[in-house]
Amino acid sequence: MKRLWTPAWIARHVAAIVLVVAFLALGWWQISRAAGGNTLSWAYAFEWPVFAGFVVFVWWREVRHTLRGDAAPARRTGGETAAGESEAPSARPAVRRPVRVARVPVPADGVEDDAELAAYNRYLSWLNANPGARPGDYPG
Repeated sequence: MKRLWTPAWIARHVAAIVLVVAFLALGWWQISRAAGGNTLSWAYAFEWPVFAGFVVFVWWREVRHTLRGDAAPARRTGGETAAGESEAPSARPAVRRPVRVARVPVPADGVEDDAELAAYNRYLSWLNANPGARPGDYPG
């Protein structure tokens, strides 16, 4: 429970309380406007409490995620290494650099055997060499 009383979590608790109170107050305000004859306000009167409920849902999900944070990595990976020893779960998820893979061109084995493909490739290379030309100008 100490994890929920850090300065960052206190700010989250305060923000959640402020948002829920503000959304419910806006819903009450829309109900008073709707009772005064503004029919569009009925939709907003139901919409603002839904927003408040969403804030409560997200806050609750984040609290549960934080409280379960240490047990989750061991449960996902099975909790054991290849040697059968139990892994110590890390407090933070590992951020790894992306792996760069060099693209190796595929050898053109058998590409020249296909006459249609070779003709089409010659046509494309001609179009590339002559940017202002129209397809009907192709001499081939």
